[in-house]
Amino acid sequence: MEKLDFTTEIIVAAKPHEVFEAIKDVRGWWSQNIEGSTDALNEVFAYHYQDIHQCELKITEIQPNVRIVWQVLTNNFKFGVDKQEWVGSHVIFDIIDLGDKTQVKFTHRGLTPDMECYEVCHAAWTYYIHESLNQFIMNGQGLATPKESPIATPKISEELLPEQAGKSIYHRLLIKVSVEKVYRAITTQEGLAGWWTPDTNAVAAVGSVLRFGFGPDYFKEMEVLALRPYSLVVWKCKAGYEEWIGTTLTFELTPHQKGCTLLFHHDGWANFSGEFASCSYDWALFFRSLKFFCETGKGFPYPDFNV
Repeated sequence: MEKLDFTTEIIVAAKPHEVFEAIKDVRGWWSQNIEGSTDALNEVFAYHYQDIHQCELKITEIQPNVRIVWQVLTNNFKFGVDKQEWVGSHVIFDIIDLGDKTQVKFTHRGLTPDMECYEVCHAAWTYYIHESLNQFIMNGQGLATPKESPIATPKISEELLPEQAGKSIYHRLLIKVSVEKVYRAITTQEGLAGWWTPDTNAVAAVGSVLRFGFGPDYFKEMEVLALRPYSLVVWKCKAGYEEWIGTTLTFELTPHQKGCTLLFHHDGWANFSGEFASCSYDWALFFRSLKFFCETGKGFPYPDFNV
């Protein structure tokens, strides 16, 4: 059976030379953690995402306004049996002039469905090409992975979060999309409105207060205590039911071979009360909504979450 390389494409209202320049600026749409030059033939640059994925790529072909090819020289995945799956594969950008628009055909030659990493890589490349590169070409604002903090996530949690005594609600689920897409769903106004409640006021910034309305007579307010792109989000409840106030809500994201694992814990409850039990059940329903929202584009936010 023929092995099909991963490929996808976008069409943008831009000139080929604009697309070419945007693709070369890899830090603008893929990752700010790139080391080395990304715009000249035979240059080698290094990419890493935390300790999850590291690789080195060489620019083996560069035809101005027409084509760019990278060859993967080294690779290491934290997950899976074959941690070097990408080695020898080629990342190809074909730029096609359509007159008033330009097509970008992206191919990762050697990334095939029989590979362990295929699902997570499929999801990640789809996100970076269709959303990040697309936006970067059109308005100069891509969705590249931000520069990493030298502080590890567990240490961030210990330093930034108050110690929480009491009871905790825990949920863990696999969402079959990239970790980047899940992070946007739990941090942006559009994302949160798509799976929790349409009446959402949210700004993704530490110290900001998020407001979530549930009908005309009830709302919750959450202060953002911590944001670490693609791995950690922490809120503290400032307004809501009495038992909620002062509790912390933590979302921990981990890349998985099939997408992303979300570990959620809602800490600081005083007792195993009726509200605690109802809240735990409702979170399960809302995380079903989140999963559907990320995987299909349509969630079941309030008031439809328990239908």
